[in-house]
Amino acid sequence: MAEMEKLIPLHGGYRKLKSFQVAQLAYDVTVRFCDRYVEKRSRTHDQMVQAARSGVQNIAEGSQASGTSKKMELKLTNVARASLEELRLDYEDFLRQRGLEMWPPEHPALMRFKARRCATLKQMQDWVKDEKGRTNMDKHGRTQAAPALVSVHESQCRSVSSAQLVANGALSLLNLACYFLDRQIASLEKSFLEEGGFTERLYRVRSARRK
Repeated sequence: MAEMEKLIPLHGGYRKLKSFQVAQLAYDVTVRFCDRYVEKRSRTHDQMVQAARSGVQNIAEGSQASGTSKKMELKLTNVARASLEELRLDYEDFLRQRGLEMWPPEHPALMRFKARRCATLKQMQDWVKDEKGRTNMDKHGRTQAAPALVSVHESQCRSVSSAQLVANGALSLLNLACYFLDRQIASLEKSFLEEGGFTERLYRVRSARRK
């Protein structure tokens, strides 16, 4: 006999979602980034932190609400996606307004970052530290052989700032989080259209019990 459909299905497993995991790391990175590189009393500081927090919290809240409202889950997941998009623009603005380059996905430093699959703030910090050690890089992020005669000052001028590294790393995380959320939203939309929400499920469960 087929198992009877549950009125309130399993829900709330947001900690296992890739979107949540990446968004949470982006939140941790953003809090530290803003404390170090953005004026603490500025509106931008608070807005960036709140946008990062909103991304994480709305994924969690949507997952928890899914037991009784697929519509609410879809709405909150969309809010999370919008918040991370806002945060992505803030990082882009930070780089542009300071004349710092925003790297393309294939930039060597970002390729090394993605290969690490950072899951914690500490792992992100280790990547920044390692990249800072690559003082001789061309503008494309490729390591160059150090010249025989070069002053300490000239060598340091070739290094990439920590702010630029973290901002570009955060953008890479946000691109990934937004990708996961886009797929999650598409899946939720399909499920909602095919299966309906709580009202439709209530009708199916009642009908099955009457039979």
